[in-house]
Amino acid sequence: MQYRPLGRTGLQVSTLALGAMNFGAIGRTTAEEATAVIDGALDAGINLIDTADVYSGGQSEQIVGRALAHRRDDVVLATKAGLPMGQNRNHRGSGRRWLTMALEDSLRRLDVDHVDLYQVHRWDPATSDEETLSALTDLQQAGKIRHFGSSTSPAHRIVRAQWTAVEHRLGRYVTEQPSYSILQRGIESHVLPVTQEHGMGVLAWSPLASGWLSGAVRQGRSTTTHRSTFMAQRFDPSRPSNQRKMAAVERLVQVADDAGLTLVQLALGFVTAHPGVTSALIGPRTLDHLASQLAAADTVLGDDVLDAVDAVVAPGTDLAPEEKLDTPPALLEPSLRRR
Repeated sequence: MQYRPLGRTGLQVSTLALGAMNFGAIGRTTAEEATAVIDGALDAGINLIDTADVYSGGQSEQIVGRALAHRRDDVVLATKAGLPMGQNRNHRGSGRRWLTMALEDSLRRLDVDHVDLYQVHRWDPATSDEETLSALTDLQQAGKIRHFGSSTSPAHRIVRAQWTAVEHRLGRYVTEQPSYSILQRGIESHVLPVTQEHGMGVLAWSPLASGWLSGAVRQGRSTTTHRSTFMAQRFDPSRPSNQRKMAAVERLVQVADDAGLTLVQLALGFVTAHPGVTSALIGPRTLDHLASQLAAADTVLGDDVLDAVDAVVAPGTDLAPEEKLDTPPALLEPSLRRR
Protein backbone atom coordinates (compact mmCIF):
# COMPACT_ATOMS: atom_id res chain seq x y z
CA MET A 1 0.00 0.00 0.00
CA GLN A 2 1.20 3.52 -0.79
CA TYR A 3 0.58 6.58 1.39
CA ARG A 4 0.31 10.29 0.68
CA PRO A 5 -0.14 13.48 2.71
CA LEU A 6 -3.80 14.45 3.18
CA GLY A 7 -3.36 18.01 2.02
CA ARG A 8 -1.52 20.00 4.66
CA THR A 9 -3.13 18.29 7.66
CA GLY A 10 -0.02 16.34 8.62
CA LEU A 11 -1.93 13.07 8.17
CA GLN A 12 -0.64 10.29 5.94
CA VAL A 13 -3.38 8.24 4.28
CA SER A 14 -3.46 5.25 1.97
CA THR A 15 -3.91 5.85 -1.75
CA LEU A 16 -6.87 3.46 -1.63
CA ALA A 17 -9.43 4.44 1.01
CA LEU A 18 -12.52 2.53 2.06
CA GLY A 19 -15.88 4.08 1.26
CA ALA A 20 -18.75 2.74 3.36
CA MET A 21 -21.81 3.71 1.31
CA ASN A 22 -22.63 0.08 0.54
CA PHE A 23 -22.72 -1.00 4.17
CA GLY A 24 -26.34 -1.55 5.20
CA ALA A 25 -29.52 -1.41 3.17
CA ILE A 26 -28.16 0.54 0.18
CA GLY A 27 -25.60 -2.09 -0.74
CA ARG A 28 -27.43 -4.96 0.91
CA THR A 29 -24.22 -5.69 2.83
CA THR A 30 -24.85 -7.08 6.30
CA ALA A 31 -22.99 -5.94 9.39
CA GLU A 32 -21.08 -9.24 9.47
CA GLU A 33 -20.06 -8.94 5.81
CA ALA A 34 -19.12 -5.27 6.22
CA THR A 35 -17.01 -6.03 9.28
CA ALA A 36 -15.10 -8.65 7.32
CA VAL A 37 -14.49 -6.11 4.53
CA ILE A 38 -13.32 -3.47 7.03
CA ASP A 39 -10.97 -5.93 8.74
CA GLY A 40 -9.59 -7.03 5.38
CA ALA A 41 -9.05 -3.44 4.25
CA LEU A 42 -7.25 -2.45 7.45
CA ASP A 43 -5.10 -5.58 7.39
CA ALA A 44 -4.08 -4.67 3.83
CA GLY A 45 -2.91 -1.23 4.91
CA ILE A 46 -5.92 0.97 4.18
CA ASN A 47 -6.10 3.55 6.97
CA LEU A 48 -8.92 5.90 5.93
CA ILE A 49 -12.61 4.99 6.14
CA ASP A 50 -15.23 7.36 4.77
CA THR A 51 -18.93 7.16 5.58
CA ALA A 52 -21.90 9.57 5.90
CA ASP A 53 -24.98 10.05 8.02
CA VAL A 54 -27.29 9.54 5.04
CA TYR A 55 -25.88 6.15 4.02
CA SER A 56 -28.72 3.71 4.74
CA GLY A 57 -30.20 6.23 7.17
CA GLY A 58 -27.31 5.90 9.62
CA GLN A 59 -26.78 2.15 9.33
CA SER A 60 -23.40 2.57 7.69
CA GLU A 61 -22.07 4.69 10.55
CA GLN A 62 -23.35 2.18 13.10
CA ILE A 63 -21.68 -0.72 11.27
CA VAL A 64 -18.40 1.17 10.91
CA GLY A 65 -18.44 2.19 14.56
CA ARG A 66 -18.94 -1.36 15.79
CA ALA A 67 -16.28 -2.75 13.45
CA LEU A 68 -13.76 -0.18 14.69
CA ALA A 69 -14.52 -0.64 18.38
CA HIS A 70 -11.02 -1.95 19.12
CA ARG A 71 -9.15 -0.38 16.17
CA ARG A 72 -10.23 3.26 16.31
CA ASP A 73 -6.73 4.65 16.77
CA ASP A 74 -5.55 2.86 13.62
CA VAL A 75 -7.98 4.72 11.35
CA VAL A 76 -8.47 8.19 9.91
CA LEU A 77 -12.25 8.29 10.31
CA ALA A 78 -14.29 10.52 8.01
CA THR A 79 -18.01 11.17 7.77
CA LYS A 80 -20.30 13.65 6.07
CA ALA A 81 -23.50 15.62 6.64
CA GLY A 82 -25.77 17.88 4.64
CA LEU A 83 -28.03 15.66 2.56
CA PRO A 84 -31.62 15.25 3.86
CA MET A 85 -32.06 13.00 6.87
CA GLY A 86 -35.80 12.38 6.81
CA GLN A 87 -38.62 14.73 5.89
CA ASN A 88 -37.96 17.55 8.35
CA ARG A 89 -36.95 20.53 6.24
CA ASN A 90 -34.36 21.62 8.83
CA HIS A 91 -32.66 18.23 8.99
CA ARG A 92 -30.44 18.98 5.99
CA GLY A 93 -28.08 21.62 4.63
CA SER A 94 -24.97 23.21 6.11
CA GLY A 95 -26.32 25.68 8.65
CA ARG A 96 -24.95 25.76 12.20
CA ARG A 97 -28.03 24.21 13.78
CA TRP A 98 -28.11 21.15 11.54
CA LEU A 99 -24.36 20.55 11.30
CA THR A 100 -24.17 20.56 15.09
CA MET A 101 -27.13 18.19 15.47
CA ALA A 102 -25.95 15.95 12.66
CA LEU A 103 -22.46 15.64 14.13
CA GLU A 104 -23.81 14.66 17.54
CA ASP A 105 -25.95 12.00 15.85
CA SER A 106 -22.97 10.71 13.86
CA LEU A 107 -20.72 10.55 16.94
CA ARG A 108 -23.42 8.57 18.74
CA ARG A 109 -23.84 6.11 15.86
CA LEU A 110 -20.07 5.73 15.42
CA ASP A 111 -19.64 5.49 19.21
CA VAL A 112 -16.67 7.88 19.21
CA ASP A 113 -16.00 11.28 20.77
CA HIS A 114 -14.58 12.85 17.60
CA VAL A 115 -14.05 12.25 13.88
CA ASP A 116 -10.86 13.05 12.03
CA LEU A 117 -12.55 14.56 8.98
CA TYR A 118 -16.05 16.05 8.84
CA GLN A 119 -17.28 16.89 5.35
CA VAL A 120 -20.16 18.95 3.99
CA HIS A 121 -21.76 16.44 1.65
CA ARG A 122 -23.02 18.96 -0.92
CA TRP A 123 -22.75 22.70 -1.38
CA ASP A 124 -25.83 24.29 0.18
CA PRO A 125 -26.82 27.42 -1.82
CA ALA A 126 -29.26 28.44 0.94
CA THR A 127 -26.47 28.86 3.52
CA SER A 128 -23.60 31.33 3.50
CA ASP A 129 -20.02 30.12 3.59
CA GLU A 130 -19.43 32.23 6.69
CA GLU A 131 -22.27 30.45 8.53
CA THR A 132 -20.97 27.01 7.59
CA LEU A 133 -17.29 27.66 8.22
CA SER A 134 -18.01 29.38 11.52
CA ALA A 135 -19.98 26.36 12.74
CA LEU A 136 -17.28 23.93 11.58
CA THR A 137 -14.54 26.02 13.18
CA ASP A 138 -16.38 25.97 16.50
CA LEU A 139 -16.87 22.19 16.29
CA GLN A 140 -13.17 21.84 15.58
CA GLN A 141 -12.19 24.03 18.52
CA ALA A 142 -14.53 21.97 20.73
CA GLY A 143 -12.47 18.89 19.81
CA LYS A 144 -15.33 17.06 18.11
CA ILE A 145 -13.72 17.16 14.68
CA ARG A 146 -10.04 17.36 13.81
CA HIS A 147 -10.39 18.71 10.26
CA PHE A 148 -13.20 19.56 7.86
CA GLY A 149 -13.73 19.41 4.13
CA SER A 150 -16.21 19.70 1.29
CA SER A 151 -17.65 17.21 -1.16
CA THR A 152 -18.75 17.49 -4.80
CA SER A 153 -18.29 21.25 -4.86
CA PRO A 154 -17.88 23.20 -8.10
CA ALA A 155 -14.54 24.94 -8.44
CA HIS A 156 -15.92 28.44 -7.97
CA ARG A 157 -17.49 27.43 -4.64
CA ILE A 158 -14.19 25.96 -3.44
CA VAL A 159 -12.47 29.25 -4.22
CA ARG A 160 -15.24 31.25 -2.55
CA ALA A 161 -15.02 29.16 0.63
CA GLN A 162 -11.25 29.55 0.78
CA TRP A 163 -11.63 33.33 0.43
CA THR A 164 -14.33 33.42 3.14
CA ALA A 165 -12.08 31.55 5.56
CA VAL A 166 -9.30 34.09 5.11
CA GLU A 167 -11.62 37.12 5.13
CA HIS A 168 -13.36 36.12 8.38
CA ARG A 169 -10.40 34.35 10.03
CA LEU A 170 -12.12 31.00 10.14
CA GLY A 171 -10.91 27.47 9.64
CA ARG A 172 -10.89 26.34 6.02
CA TYR A 173 -11.81 23.26 4.05
CA VAL A 174 -8.67 21.14 3.86
CA THR A 175 -10.10 18.42 1.62
CA GLU A 176 -12.49 18.04 -1.30
CA GLN A 177 -14.27 14.84 -2.29
CA PRO A 178 -15.19 14.90 -6.01
CA SER A 179 -16.40 12.23 -8.40
CA TYR A 180 -13.53 11.18 -10.67
CA SER A 181 -12.92 8.30 -13.05
CA ILE A 182 -11.66 7.60 -16.54
CA LEU A 183 -15.22 8.11 -17.80
CA GLN A 184 -15.81 11.33 -15.85
CA ARG A 185 -12.71 13.53 -16.19
CA GLY A 186 -14.29 16.99 -16.09
CA ILE A 187 -12.72 17.91 -12.74
CA GLU A 188 -9.30 17.86 -14.40
CA SER A 189 -10.16 21.17 -16.07
CA HIS A 190 -11.51 23.04 -13.05
CA VAL A 191 -11.67 21.36 -9.62
CA LEU A 192 -8.26 19.69 -9.46
CA PRO A 193 -6.28 22.80 -10.47
CA VAL A 194 -8.07 24.70 -7.68
CA THR A 195 -7.52 22.05 -5.00
CA GLN A 196 -3.85 21.83 -5.97
CA GLU A 197 -3.51 25.61 -5.78
CA HIS A 198 -4.93 25.61 -2.24
CA GLY A 199 -3.05 22.55 -1.02
CA MET A 200 -6.21 20.51 -0.41
CA GLY A 201 -6.36 16.75 -0.06
CA VAL A 202 -8.60 15.06 -2.64
CA LEU A 203 -10.58 11.88 -1.94
CA ALA A 204 -11.99 10.73 -5.29
CA TRP A 205 -15.31 8.90 -5.12
CA SER A 206 -16.70 6.51 -7.76
CA PRO A 207 -13.32 5.76 -9.36
CA LEU A 208 -14.96 2.69 -10.93
CA ALA A 209 -17.76 4.86 -12.38
CA SER A 210 -20.59 3.18 -10.44
CA GLY A 211 -19.41 -0.22 -11.65
CA TRP A 212 -18.83 0.58 -15.33
CA LEU A 213 -15.09 0.06 -14.81
CA SER A 214 -15.39 -3.04 -12.64
CA GLY A 215 -15.45 -5.38 -15.63
CA ALA A 216 -19.05 -6.40 -14.94
CA VAL A 217 -20.62 -4.14 -17.59
CA ARG A 218 -19.68 -5.21 -21.11
CA GLN A 219 -21.28 -5.27 -24.54
CA GLY A 220 -23.61 -8.24 -24.89
CA ARG A 221 -23.60 -8.87 -21.16
CA SER A 222 -26.54 -8.31 -18.80
CA THR A 223 -26.27 -5.32 -16.48
CA THR A 224 -28.69 -6.63 -13.85
CA THR A 225 -26.27 -5.88 -11.04
CA HIS A 226 -26.90 -4.11 -7.75
CA ARG A 227 -25.79 -0.84 -9.29
CA SER A 228 -28.02 -1.25 -12.35
CA THR A 229 -31.09 -1.66 -10.14
CA PHE A 230 -30.10 1.03 -7.62
CA MET A 231 -29.36 3.64 -10.32
CA ALA A 232 -31.19 2.18 -13.31
CA GLN A 233 -30.91 5.24 -15.55
CA ARG A 234 -27.11 5.09 -15.38
CA PHE A 235 -27.19 1.72 -17.12
CA ASP A 236 -30.07 2.26 -19.56
CA PRO A 237 -28.58 1.20 -22.94
CA SER A 238 -30.85 3.59 -24.82
CA ARG A 239 -29.17 6.66 -23.31
CA PRO A 240 -26.52 8.22 -25.58
CA SER A 241 -24.18 8.80 -22.64
CA ASN A 242 -24.36 5.10 -21.70
CA GLN A 243 -23.64 4.14 -25.29
CA ARG A 244 -20.54 6.36 -25.15
CA LYS A 245 -19.48 4.75 -21.89
CA MET A 246 -19.98 1.23 -23.25
CA ALA A 247 -17.87 1.98 -26.31
CA ALA A 248 -15.15 3.47 -24.11
CA VAL A 249 -15.17 0.49 -21.74
CA GLU A 250 -14.58 -1.93 -24.62
CA ARG A 251 -11.54 0.07 -25.73
CA LEU A 252 -10.27 0.39 -22.15
CA VAL A 253 -10.46 -3.38 -21.69
CA GLN A 254 -8.00 -3.68 -24.56
CA VAL A 255 -5.74 -1.01 -23.02
CA ALA A 256 -5.74 -2.97 -19.76
CA ASP A 257 -5.06 -6.27 -21.52
CA ASP A 258 -2.14 -4.79 -23.44
CA ALA A 259 -0.68 -3.50 -20.15
CA GLY A 260 -1.15 -6.83 -18.36
CA LEU A 261 -3.69 -5.32 -15.96
CA THR A 262 -7.29 -5.91 -14.99
CA LEU A 263 -9.78 -3.17 -15.84
CA VAL A 264 -10.09 -2.44 -12.12
CA GLN A 265 -6.34 -1.98 -11.80
CA LEU A 266 -6.34 0.34 -14.81
CA ALA A 267 -9.24 2.40 -13.46
CA LEU A 268 -7.89 2.81 -9.92
CA GLY A 269 -4.32 3.28 -11.11
CA PHE A 270 -5.51 6.05 -13.42
CA VAL A 271 -7.23 7.97 -10.61
CA THR A 272 -4.31 7.74 -8.21
CA ALA A 273 -1.86 8.70 -10.98
CA HIS A 274 -3.13 12.29 -10.96
CA PRO A 275 -0.79 14.40 -8.78
CA GLY A 276 -3.76 16.26 -7.32
CA VAL A 277 -5.47 13.12 -5.99
CA THR A 278 -4.70 11.84 -2.51
CA SER A 279 -6.82 8.68 -2.42
CA ALA A 280 -9.34 6.77 -4.50
CA LEU A 281 -12.38 5.72 -2.47
CA ILE A 282 -13.28 2.09 -3.15
CA GLY A 283 -16.67 0.73 -2.11
CA PRO A 284 -16.53 -3.07 -2.06
CA ARG A 285 -19.62 -4.95 -0.91
CA THR A 286 -17.88 -8.31 -0.55
CA LEU A 287 -14.45 -9.71 0.24
CA ASP A 288 -14.11 -10.76 -3.41
CA HIS A 289 -14.74 -7.17 -4.51
CA LEU A 290 -12.20 -5.98 -1.96
CA ALA A 291 -9.56 -8.41 -3.20
CA SER A 292 -9.98 -7.32 -6.82
CA GLN A 293 -9.63 -3.66 -5.83
CA LEU A 294 -6.71 -4.16 -3.45
CA ALA A 295 -4.85 -5.63 -6.43
CA ALA A 296 -4.52 -2.01 -7.61
CA ALA A 297 -2.84 -0.83 -4.40
CA ASP A 298 0.62 -0.74 -5.95
CA THR A 299 -0.39 -0.20 -9.57
CA VAL A 300 1.68 2.47 -11.28
CA LEU A 301 0.70 3.30 -14.86
CA GLY A 302 3.42 4.19 -17.33
CA ASP A 303 3.16 7.16 -19.68
CA ASP A 304 2.32 4.87 -22.58
CA VAL A 305 -0.69 3.47 -20.71
CA LEU A 306 -1.87 6.92 -19.62
CA ASP A 307 -1.53 8.13 -23.21
CA ALA A 308 -3.64 5.20 -24.37
CA VAL A 309 -6.32 6.11 -21.83
CA ASP A 310 -6.25 9.72 -23.09
CA ALA A 311 -6.87 8.42 -26.60
CA VAL A 312 -10.08 6.76 -25.38
CA VAL A 313 -11.39 9.58 -23.16
CA ALA A 314 -9.79 12.97 -23.65
CA PRO A 315 -8.50 14.86 -20.58
CA GLY A 316 -11.13 17.05 -18.96
CA THR A 317 -14.02 15.19 -20.63
CA ASP A 318 -17.18 13.88 -18.95
CA LEU A 319 -18.85 11.14 -21.00
CA ALA A 320 -22.04 11.62 -18.97
CA PRO A 321 -22.15 15.30 -17.96
CA GLU A 322 -25.79 15.01 -16.92
CA GLU A 323 -24.72 12.74 -14.06
CA LYS A 324 -22.47 15.32 -12.44
CA LEU A 325 -23.68 16.42 -9.02
CA ASP A 326 -21.89 19.77 -8.92
CA THR A 327 -23.97 21.51 -11.59
CA PRO A 328 -24.85 25.13 -10.67
CA PRO A 329 -28.54 25.31 -9.63
CA ALA A 330 -29.30 27.90 -12.32
CA LEU A 331 -28.57 25.32 -15.01
CA LEU A 332 -31.11 22.93 -13.50
CA GLU A 333 -33.90 25.35 -12.56
CA PRO A 334 -35.07 27.77 -15.30
CA SER A 335 -36.56 30.22 -12.81
CA LEU A 336 -33.06 30.88 -11.43
CA ARG A 337 -31.69 32.01 -14.78
CA ARG A 338 -34.74 33.75 -16.29
CA ARG A 339 -36.46 36.92 -15.18
